[in-house]
Amino acid sequence: MAGIIIEHLKYKYPGTDRLALNDISLSIEEGEFVGIIGRNESGKSSLCQAVAGLIPSFYKGAYGGKVLIGDLEVKKVPVDELCETVGIVFQNPFNQVTGAKATVYEEIAFGLENMGIPKDEMISRIDGAMELLDISRYRDRYPFDLSGGQMQRMAIAGVIAMQPRVIILDEPTSQLDPQGRDEVFQAVQNLCSQGITIILVEHNMEKIAQYSNRVILLDDGRLIDFDSPQRIFSRGDLDQYGVEAPVYTQICKRLGHKMEDTGCYPVTLEEAKTVLRQRKGG
Repeated sequence: MAGIIIEHLKYKYPGTDRLALNDISLSIEEGEFVGIIGRNESGKSSLCQAVAGLIPSFYKGAYGGKVLIGDLEVKKVPVDELCETVGIVFQNPFNQVTGAKATVYEEIAFGLENMGIPKDEMISRIDGAMELLDISRYRDRYPFDLSGGQMQRMAIAGVIAMQPRVIILDEPTSQLDPQGRDEVFQAVQNLCSQGITIILVEHNMEKIAQYSNRVILLDDGRLIDFDSPQRIFSRGDLDQYGVEAPVYTQICKRLGHKMEDTGCYPVTLEEAKTVLRQRKGG
């Protein structure tokens, strides 16, 4: 059964004439890792906020269609209740740090306290989240003393401690250095391996290609395509939507080398190596 079903979703922000989301329909399987790509203002963040319930509950505006997570219709569930089902991590971790807690441990506990989780269960969840995100050694550190990557992992830990079935990450690595970016992606991959559905907006196409099961391509609020990374990045019209294929795909396109089993261009380094070895006869 699909974890998320979106049916004819339309949305327009207050005071605007343009549809930020224009009749989007798709389904995402439970435990799937889905990337979202497209140029600026293509609807990526709006789609994330609609799945998380911030649209229309927080941003208001004109809304049509529906978003279902399991048997829950998102717009009919209060946001403070929906956070037990879907969590969202924003681009800047500073936006999610309360600033009122003295340690990483207390910061992660904040959401659980608001949910009224019993103390023993709270401790178990926090310990599990810190271990999964590999930040247990920072438990007594002041949150603002952490590096960008460490702080983003703390923000993710605060979300997963609430045990949502879906985690949305809206450009979570855009302000991080390569090491911080790798730390976050490794953490997110661990979450997906635990059966959590991941929806990720990311400008690094190599990372999208490496981690995603499927990729959503948006433009001007419309769904252009939703398919495997190989099929999305093999499209000949990506430049029309402000998207560049991964560098390995670009190289193989210039060489005219496709994968024999799918007829698509490679999207990762390993796929490119395989194709080049086949062309050279091993």
